[in-house]
Amino acid sequence: MSEETILFVDDEEHLRFAAEQSLSLEDLSVMCFADAERALTRISRAFPGILVTDIRLPGMDGLTLMRRALEIDPEFPVILVTGHGDVELAVRSMRDGAYDFLEKPYAPSRLVETVRRALDKRRLTIENRQLRQQVGARDAIEARLTGRSAVMVALRQQIRAIAATEADVLIVGETGVGKEVAARALHRASGRGEMPFAHINCAALPADLIESELFGHEAGAFAGAMRTRIGRFEAARGGVVFLDEIDSLPLPLQAKLLHAIQNRAITRLGSNEPVDLDVRFIAASKRDLEADAATGRFRSDLLYRLNVVTLHIPALPARREDIPNLFVHLVGEAAARYKRPTPEVSGALLSAVAARDWPGNVRELRNAADRFVLGLDPALVPSETGLEGGDGLGERMAAHEKALIAASLAAHGGRLKETYEALQISRKALYEKMQKYDLSREAFLEED
Repeated sequence: MSEETILFVDDEEHLRFAAEQSLSLEDLSVMCFADAERALTRISRAFPGILVTDIRLPGMDGLTLMRRALEIDPEFPVILVTGHGDVELAVRSMRDGAYDFLEKPYAPSRLVETVRRALDKRRLTIENRQLRQQVGARDAIEARLTGRSAVMVALRQQIRAIAATEADVLIVGETGVGKEVAARALHRASGRGEMPFAHINCAALPADLIESELFGHEAGAFAGAMRTRIGRFEAARGGVVFLDEIDSLPLPLQAKLLHAIQNRAITRLGSNEPVDLDVRFIAASKRDLEADAATGRFRSDLLYRLNVVTLHIPALPARREDIPNLFVHLVGEAAARYKRPTPEVSGALLSAVAARDWPGNVRELRNAADRFVLGLDPALVPSETGLEGGDGLGERMAAHEKALIAASLAAHGGRLKETYEALQISRKALYEKMQKYDLSREAFLEED
């Protein structure tokens, strides 16, 4: 956290000097301002300081400044400084959210004492938020990205590591693996979790309206532009912009997107005035953007700006041991969504589910769970084509055996005796096969 700071606002220079001297002598950091507007730019939910402001100010007065500060953060401590005639007004303002007030002339010790109490309150508020965010971030990530396979554990660890940063992120993976789910988990776990999440499917934007949709336009910028329109980027200010299927953006728009990311500013169509952007960019693609950059289909400089961090979302066959538990999880979600009782999922059904290839990845598995809950596909028997592929018979049989063992372990909550009895093999054979396929009993233990 940055240094705790007092923002002190008063239009009289000698009072600013006196306050700065009194607070500095007590080793308190203070920034003095002659007007409210400049002080307001320093205030945010994460700002680790407080505000002390005179009520009577030129331009924006102290009460308006207080209201604006509390709109940004309702728990932000504001101390009002008032003349004798404004005491009643200051008392009413405390009911509206002011932390305390000081009546002029006040003793330096009174200022220091009040400021210290307000800083203590602010410190506690921020610490509590950070604790709640850490717990909430863990829950949010694990709730969205389930799975105990090594690749999913590593993915969650990577998201936790970058969530608190402001780094832009590129998410890559096949269709249906859950790129948007990962983006939302990252957003929820970040400091922007309570701010907007703007999901923009670049492939679905009308070609003739892409620029206006993203950057906005002024009235009269083109035929039919009757009034000013704020673009999707500007509307997401303070939050996250998720650019799904970014490889679909035309090259001219890629250049403008690069400018927006580099400068964190956009210019509406029909305007020459830049608009500052306070957003984090997350992009996603199912294509190999490095290969596209090599052929000129995608701008290499935009790629380098976007992939400060790259998250690779594994395809479902790469984490086959997760399929049984994931299917059970999706069945539970579907039952809640359709307001149906959660049907029992047998070990045999989990074995069949785990044996399928699921080329549509998690999206296809979710659709299967929906059909199962609705009674439209109760058997979910793997199709014959599900056994076809480029691997030889031995590889396919090994993959099938691993999936069956993982499914049985999942069905029995990692309990080995029930697992080897259900598979009708010896305890020693189960141990050997688990070692052969790198299956850990701990990965299937039922959680309390």
